[in-house]
Amino acid sequence: MPSITRTTPAWLPLIAVALLATSCSDPSSAAPRDDASTAKINTSPDQHRVAVSKDARAASLLPARIRDKGTITIADSAGASGTPPLAFTADDNKTPIGVEVDIAHLLAAKLGVRLDLRTTSWENLFLGADSGAYDVVVSNVTVTEERKEKYDFATYRKDDLAFEATQGGSWKVKSGKDIQGKTIAVSSGTNQEKILLDWNKANIAAGLKPAKIVYYQSASDYYLALSSGRIDAYLGPNPTAAYHVATGGKTEIIGRFSGGGATVQGLIAALSKKNSGLAQPLAAALNSAIADGSYAKVLSRWDLSNEAVPTSQINPPGLPKEAS
Repeated sequence: MPSITRTTPAWLPLIAVALLATSCSDPSSAAPRDDASTAKINTSPDQHRVAVSKDARAASLLPARIRDKGTITIADSAGASGTPPLAFTADDNKTPIGVEVDIAHLLAAKLGVRLDLRTTSWENLFLGADSGAYDVVVSNVTVTEERKEKYDFATYRKDDLAFEATQGGSWKVKSGKDIQGKTIAVSSGTNQEKILLDWNKANIAAGLKPAKIVYYQSASDYYLALSSGRIDAYLGPNPTAAYHVATGGKTEIIGRFSGGGATVQGLIAALSKKNSGLAQPLAAALNSAIADGSYAKVLSRWDLSNEAVPTSQINPPGLPKEAS
């Protein structure tokens, strides 16, 4: 598949619009599914999930409507193929699995209620939360200032980006200057593209050699370009990069950065309807799991320990609104 290349952005003002629409939301630039036989990640329907015990204090904070029915409805976007390792289907092509699914099970167990797990498309997650069809959404949703006007959040992961390169090289990306002269692939209209373009612009202004930024049509095309040496690295969401590293065995992560750029650490959170009374018990459940170690075990199962947060926060500062 031929690529599109740019060394300097001719349409940088449009990025702000794209960022607002796509900021660490539906992770469409997902890692392709690799043969599970090469993976250390369990992709079978039999998940042997981390055992979690009820937290009485967290359970007592639940709204009466949830306590009375004894069930919490949590939605994710594991439908169809989903996005490994976030929410996707197991090897039987029907059982929802992934770190987001495990977090949903953890929350229900900590709150002492049954889990009614629903899988749907990305756009329907928010429609379902708005209508009350879903109590909670756990699906790689980033906290943003705009979303906080409509929803409450209880954080449970850092929102990080990762540079993925072939194994064995000496090149590491520790700052924007480290991309000079390299060929890097990225998905169009994403946070990571904006960060990459901004770095490249700053490097050019400083007299450094520009990076060559390339675009492909699918994730499999990105990884084919990486394995063939046509690109030096692929910048994408950290979870999908970590999954591909763990399952493919031929690449490594050479740099990680906040999905919020230099202004704020991006955070992934459980979303609930504004003033629904769920943010507090969700945060209490997560903090209980952090304290007893079950939270760390969940992230470790999916090679995402580096995205752990020390505490679950309610409605922390989110990605800022774009200037109008």
